[in-house]
Amino acid sequence: MPLFLRIALVHLTGRKRQTLMSLLGIALGVAFFMAVSSLMRGSEQDFIDRLIDASPHITVSDEFREPPRQPAITTYPEGAVAIRHVQPRTEVRGIRGYKQRLAAIETIPGLRVAPVLTGQAIVTFAGKGQGVTLNGVIPEMMSGVSNIDDKFVEGNLEAIALDPNGVIVGKGLIDKLNLGMGDNVTVSSPTGLVRTMKIVGVFETGTTSVDESQAYVLLKRAQVLLDQTDRANRLVIQLDDPYSARTVAGLVEARVGYKAQSWQEASENLMSVLLIRNIIMYSVVSAILVVASFGIFNVISTVVMEKQRDIAILKSVGFHARDVRRIFLAEGAAVGLMGSLAGTALGYGLIAVLGRVEMQPPGSSQTITLPVYWGVDQIALAVLFALFSAVGAAYLPARKAGGVHPVDILRGGMA
Repeated sequence: MPLFLRIALVHLTGRKRQTLMSLLGIALGVAFFMAVSSLMRGSEQDFIDRLIDASPHITVSDEFREPPRQPAITTYPEGAVAIRHVQPRTEVRGIRGYKQRLAAIETIPGLRVAPVLTGQAIVTFAGKGQGVTLNGVIPEMMSGVSNIDDKFVEGNLEAIALDPNGVIVGKGLIDKLNLGMGDNVTVSSPTGLVRTMKIVGVFETGTTSVDESQAYVLLKRAQVLLDQTDRANRLVIQLDDPYSARTVAGLVEARVGYKAQSWQEASENLMSVLLIRNIIMYSVVSAILVVASFGIFNVISTVVMEKQRDIAILKSVGFHARDVRRIFLAEGAAVGLMGSLAGTALGYGLIAVLGRVEMQPPGSSQTITLPVYWGVDQIALAVLFALFSAVGAAYLPARKAGGVHPVDILRGGMA
């Protein structure tokens, strides 16, 4: 073992209580850093996974990112155009020529696309009614862009293809209206059309708001109910690589003309909140390690004050200032390393405990465990920050020790 390391260990073992307290501070700092980091990254990844799983990666809606220019303005770009006695046409919403636009999107590799027509309706049974969002879909295409097939408790999505008058509803609506498979319900649309439809499937997502308010019918049936002949108002796209959604959305929008929104764009505000939360929490747990490093500063400063005569003797027998600094920096690094090892073990224990805590998210009927992240990178980050803090705390006392003048000390003077 190098001489400077042996001297450093003698100094640390000579002040066992102070060294132990410093080591404990670093260990607790590393453990809490790991636990909080694991919980934050786990919850963030769980949120993103659920977002990607529950919603389309890209949604093409029946609107334009920028309103189209009026013909008169295009014809007379430099003029002041005044139009009188013209009655505006009632706009019929929906994606015009959606089949051709589907074909254009399908030429892009690595994606699946399906048309959807959504609108509001009222489902009535035995005198009780409930407002729902009616989704008109093509079952075989919808299965490729949604995980709805995995959520069925009775029936399946293909049932509405076999029975054009069939409707699929959520478990929440079943319980609310006291429905059962095979029951006939009345579906009323805003256009005034009323149809009697049969319950042919029941799904349960675990999200109360979805299970009570979503219903699926055949696309052609929805077009009749909502008076949107041969139209869809959404094209939903699922990608092989969800994280390429921004790039692909731009390509899709250029091809079809309508607004294509990626899941990142739709959730931009939420992602910003997550980023701010992470900055705040990392600042807090980093502050714990910084505070713990003051213990190292105190220990090494005290050793420097007490060992000035020993330092003077070392320098008088040939030790350079950098050799003396190395001794005290090694003390800080040793406390940081031992504290990091103890903190890593404690941190793993805390993460394991957090991973067993059960909770029920707001608006969900399912109980889950806290999502935690098990990754080597967060351990490395905690250990590196702890070592940096420990060595940084030891630097000033080490610099002071390196500046000791042996002649002054040995004569009884103060450095």
